[in-house]
Amino acid sequence: MSASSSGIVAGLTAAALATVGYLAHQAAESLPAGLGRAAHAGAAPAAGTSTAPQVKKDPTALPGDSGKGARVVYSLRGDRVWLVAGDEAVSRTFQVDPSAVDPAPGSYSVTSRSNRVTGSDGVPVEHVVRFATVDGVVIGFSAAVGGPSASAPALHPKARTGGIRESRADGDAMWTFATIGRTVVVVR
Repeated sequence: MSASSSGIVAGLTAAALATVGYLAHQAAESLPAGLGRAAHAGAAPAAGTSTAPQVKKDPTALPGDSGKGARVVYSLRGDRVWLVAGDEAVSRTFQVDPSAVDPAPGSYSVTSRSNRVTGSDGVPVEHVVRFATVDGVVIGFSAAVGGPSASAPALHPKARTGGIRESRADGDAMWTFATIGRTVVVVR
């Protein structure tokens, strides 16, 4: 009997190994192009896959994780802003100069606005739209009155300022769009 039970165990082991091999093959076949199979040195790309370099994502495309409805979207990594209408149409997108202090990613609301003030860096600014405070530093969008080339006074290297600077034309668009209560979504 021991000969027959060892034969059964060997048969079950062989069947189990065959099943695992089959499932591994199926999993490898369902991998997206470029993962797993083509990673071996000298391996040819699978039929239908391209060897061309991947096209980088359009930096002006609205981030997918930016919420819904009418909102301002601010990308920390991209230093870019999108003004998004309620129908999800982007009415404007533009580059900004980031502040020294970044707000955490999340959803905020415009809390206050000022037509003209002096920024925390000493530069006269207009169309200030504030939406967050980080450790006592107020964060908001603004445009330097003298334009993008307006020179700021020399700041201490560790100065904590919250002004996210935009061009005057972009500041005008922000001022019109981002009224009190408007959602501002900050993404990485």
